[in-house]
Amino acid sequence: MASLARDLLAQGSVSATLDRITGSATELVEGCDAAGILVLHGKRVETLAPTEQPVIDSDQLQERLGEGPCFDAARSSLGERVFRISDVTDERQRWPAYAPQAQALGIGSMMGFLLFTEDEDLGALNLYSRKPGAFTEIGELAGWLLASHAAVAFSSARTHAQMEQAVQTRHLIGEAMGILMGSRHLTEEQAFDVLRRYSQEQNIKLREVARRVCEGGNIE
Repeated sequence: MASLARDLLAQGSVSATLDRITGSATELVEGCDAAGILVLHGKRVETLAPTEQPVIDSDQLQERLGEGPCFDAARSSLGERVFRISDVTDERQRWPAYAPQAQALGIGSMMGFLLFTEDEDLGALNLYSRKPGAFTEIGELAGWLLASHAAVAFSSARTHAQMEQAVQTRHLIGEAMGILMGSRHLTEEQAFDVLRRYSQEQNIKLREVARRVCEGGNIE
């Protein structure tokens, strides 16, 4: 796990980090045939780094039905940070619509872990097995340890990506301002005001307006 933690933090992008997380789940957790990360945007579900198609199918099914274990785990307000389902056919009372359709997808048993840090909830790491009863208490412990390291790595990778994007955006806006200042004989403040006003009037992000200027596009 210590080696895995270092490996996760060494990945070069958010997508690479997520792929390593779900790939590690299938390697390290006994009984795990597939894994993925589910993120909720309101009621919309996004599947990240799925290792197999049934992971996507299960998430989309839960989104469509508005119920299911992964759906619940990602909604941290419910307080359920870990779940282990020995047999999906036994969960018809809890998730009456999801359980039988999950079985039809070839899912026998499941585990899920909320990915969270002290500052934010990031989604849920979900593990799947084709066989009922595949996950044990030891497997749950391994999954929980993986999820703990994964949450830190995921948060760190995302923060780094956001910082890189912010720097790139700042550079792009500065370049666009320079172009406007030279072509229209504007001050720095006036050039930025041109970009800002066009962004607001056209309902376009300031970064996109700056990109258009840098690519030779005309804005009025």
